[in-house]
Amino acid sequence: MIRSWQRWNKASRKWLWVLVIVGILASVPVIAQRVQTESSANQVEFVMNYRGLLDIASYQADPKAYLDEQLDRLKEAGIGTMAMFESTLDELSKTRRIMVFSSVEAAKLNGAVIAENGNYTYLAFTSADNEAQLKPMIEATFSKLNVPVANWQYQDRGGLVIGMGMEEAVMKPLPLDPIAFAMLREKGFTVLPRLSDNIPYDQEEMDQQLAYFAENGVTRILFDGEAVKGFTENESKNSLQGFADLLKKHGIGIAAIENLKAPQKGFNKLAYLIDYNVVRLHSLADTEASQDKATLADRFVLATKDRNIRMVYLNASASKDLTKAAITNPIDNLIGSLQAPGNAIERIENNGFELGQAEAFTIHDASWQRYLKALVVLGGVAFVALLISCFLPSLTLVAFVLGLVGSAGLYVLKPVLLEQALALFVAISAPTIAMVLAIRKVQELQEKHSNFSGGRRLTHTIVLFIKTSLLSLTSVPFVIALLNNITYSLVLNQFRGVSLLHLGPILLIAIYVFLYRGNSVWEELRKWLRMPITVLWVAVAAVLGVAALYYLSRTGNAGTLLPGEAAFRSFLENTFGVRPRNKEFLLAHPLFIVGLFAAFRYRWAMFAMIIAVMGQLSMVDTFAHIHTPAVLSLIRDVLGLGLGLVIGLIAVLVWQIIERCWDKWSPRLLKL
Repeated sequence: MIRSWQRWNKASRKWLWVLVIVGILASVPVIAQRVQTESSANQVEFVMNYRGLLDIASYQADPKAYLDEQLDRLKEAGIGTMAMFESTLDELSKTRRIMVFSSVEAAKLNGAVIAENGNYTYLAFTSADNEAQLKPMIEATFSKLNVPVANWQYQDRGGLVIGMGMEEAVMKPLPLDPIAFAMLREKGFTVLPRLSDNIPYDQEEMDQQLAYFAENGVTRILFDGEAVKGFTENESKNSLQGFADLLKKHGIGIAAIENLKAPQKGFNKLAYLIDYNVVRLHSLADTEASQDKATLADRFVLATKDRNIRMVYLNASASKDLTKAAITNPIDNLIGSLQAPGNAIERIENNGFELGQAEAFTIHDASWQRYLKALVVLGGVAFVALLISCFLPSLTLVAFVLGLVGSAGLYVLKPVLLEQALALFVAISAPTIAMVLAIRKVQELQEKHSNFSGGRRLTHTIVLFIKTSLLSLTSVPFVIALLNNITYSLVLNQFRGVSLLHLGPILLIAIYVFLYRGNSVWEELRKWLRMPITVLWVAVAAVLGVAALYYLSRTGNAGTLLPGEAAFRSFLENTFGVRPRNKEFLLAHPLFIVGLFAAFRYRWAMFAMIIAVMGQLSMVDTFAHIHTPAVLSLIRDVLGLGLGLVIGLIAVLVWQIIERCWDKWSPRLLKL
């Protein structure tokens, strides 16, 4: 019975590989549609924060003239859009449209004593035109907040008195400044409204506002604050659905800000309700706007090319420079990054993009994809079962059956979890299986041929390097097909388990190298357990632990770069057009090549495979960044393999020289 079970498990591996191949073939049309989606929107839009520009202008001797001049310069530099926040009394005061006074200031102006029971806000309009356009807007806003508003007179100017303390009144959001809106449109700018969820949601008023936006060329909205418009009152008013209906009615989409600490509340639901009329936006903080022009240019180019970014949002603010005894700002620096010497816009256009209003991707997601994805799931489960067979051969069939049952259950209960979990497990399986098979092949060749020439060792090493890399990459079609959803491209949903992907294959290969190369696992385990623990072992373990922590810290976006690494990355990017991963071509791939070359002669050299597997899993991880175009990820991997092979061959040459020197001189050294 046991022998029959072993035969069934052994025979099943062939059929599991057939299912893996079927899964790969089924993924090809799905991958083709993803590439179609990624190439459907190529317009890049540069946006400037208008509020920051106002703040800078407020420090100038002639704010209006300065603002007018800078707007023209920015327009000429390639910035075609101005982001406008909902205005406030404070902002209207900075633009000299109103004057705002507290109760104390108003009393002084009138030559009176302040009343004991009144803490109000007084404002005077600076022109009759400002009064005509702004007064109804201010009255309506504060009336909705149940704050009394009355007429007030300052000299010959009309004004208002608001029944609220000035400190609070100047913070209340008002509609976009209509005077500034019209001025920006006259200068040829598109406006990107920034709407908050800080005032009560009104469907009729929002309909009118969006209609006005659409009439004036607005195609996209960016939200301000922690939540999208309508989120707070969604339970009582179903306001998200209402807002989504209005956005679709007026043909207006939304923008998703990249790398927020926490997603804006309600964003994912709203994106779904408007059929993902969403573009990704990269925001440059005002504290970063003074960076080197070349650094900023590289950042903008990489964002658009590598991360599906279609809107670049520029912030700027005034700052005190004590060394110059002046108020400075980064506007000249930003313009220099976009034009010469940074030339970001020219480089972006050379990458196949064009300046214009950002458009959402046209989603290619045919109904037949679901049937092909079923085959992909079947092949993915088979792949995971094959991984288990490398370590526990007797559980191959059990693992496959349990995998099918679990997948069916997750498909019914949590289909998103199914696609994410299976993509992760397949991503771990392929590089691990590939490395295990490479190790087995080396052992097999060692048993057949005890003494290889240098040429044969090198030939087998190169062939194994290519075979192993190709086998590792067979998991890529599964990852792409399983996660082929616009929510991953827009990073509304993400590939989970990145740390596990980076650590899992290393641990599994370590287990295999330590325990699976002898007569039996138990025998090898007992041998290692009986080894005495020395201070050297403890020191090595500590070093490896620190190295592992640093390695894991580099798997995300927040890792700290080594000195000079940023410049080296920029050099690679500008040289090849696509930057290969350093850990692949500088460390893992060369180590794989020289490690295998040495392992044909020295058994201990196989321990290098524990580190070398990093290159295999890194190639797969490149495709797990779904917001990076698939074609770009493929180029990055091929470059890494090519450069890694070249450096690896150089390392083999160095090793061969060391080896021959050792063979020649070691007998004499041992006699001393």
